[in-house]
Amino acid sequence: MLEAVYVFQGGRLCSGVFSTKEKAEEWIKKYALTGMLTVYPIDESAYDWAIRMGYFKVKKEKESTPEFIGGFSSGSQEHFHYKNGELIAHE
Repeated sequence: MLEAVYVFQGGRLCSGVFSTKEKAEEWIKKYALTGMLTVYPIDESAYDWAIRMGYFKVKKEKESTPEFIGGFSSGSQEHFHYKNGELIAHE
């Protein structure tokens, strides 16, 4: 069963979603893309995942608003940075 997906973002919006890192990298290399590939859980938001994993704790009221939750991303999610199709950093 798929537990996570790999989401590529080269601009303001996501431009590809992949079931494996290998498939994502094949596409990134094919088009010599620059951007970030991030691992996202399936059937769970990044916000809920980060709270469940203990990576994030709500400390201020604004951190439970729809605006905050809708734009939330966790630095604890695995990230891969690419430049011209080549991996340059892994966080």
